[in-house]
Parts: sequence; C-alpha cells; structure tokens
Amino acid sequence: VQLQACGGGLVQFGGSLRLSCVASAGYSLDNYNIGWFRQAPGKEREFISGITWDGGRIWYQDSVKGRFIDSRDNAKNTAYLQMNNLNYEDTGVYYCAGAYGKFERVPIKYDYWGQGTQVTVSS
Repeated sequence: VQLQACGGGLVQFGGSLRLSCVASAGYSLDNYNIGWFRQAPGKEREFISGITWDGGRIWYQDSVKGRFIDSRDNAKNTAYLQMNNLNYEDTGVYYCAGAYGKFERVPIKYDYWGQGTQVTVSS
C-alpha cells in the first residue's frame, strides 16, 4: 500500500490540526493497522498514536492522551489524527505507516510509510 500523510502546517500554540493518511489510488487501507509517528529536529522518530485495521483498538503516547484523537474510515481509505491543544513539543514531521498483523509501536515493524507532513506550533 502507498500512503500519504497530509494536513500539516503552521498553527498557534493551543490550536488544532487534523492530519489525514490517505491510501493512493488503487490501494486499500483495509487490513492494515495504521500508526502515527513524529520526528522532531534532532530526535528519533517516536510513536504517537495507532489504530487497528478495524478501528477496534486505539493507542496513544502519554503526552498526547486527551488531546489527540485517532480514527479511520476504511470506506474512504483514510485514517485521521485530530490534534487539539497543540503545544511546542508537538512540532515535528508527522508520518503515517501501515502494517499487518499484531499492532506494534516500533517504527521498524511498519512496512509501509507515507511521506511526512510538517507540523509547526508557534507562539
């Protein structure tokens, strides 16, 4: 599957953004767990959130719990990450990734990656 993350941008502290992870034409998100990862400047890529292929289970990194909402619409071949109450530590490049089977939080377990989208939180 080919994925593309979009929806990033420049947002003020405390603002909101919604990221989308879209499967390219001819591809389907069905049966893929989707993970969202963030890479801040000078830091390793870290797990932010993830959702199973059927939307039945969702995981969040502690720092985003209560602020981010992960969801998906398989009929639209799209997964979403609603990000609210953004703070400076949320700045980074956000990636979505797909994987089969058991849900994982480790980037190396994901086989399919979308091009990242930049999120910058400003004052």
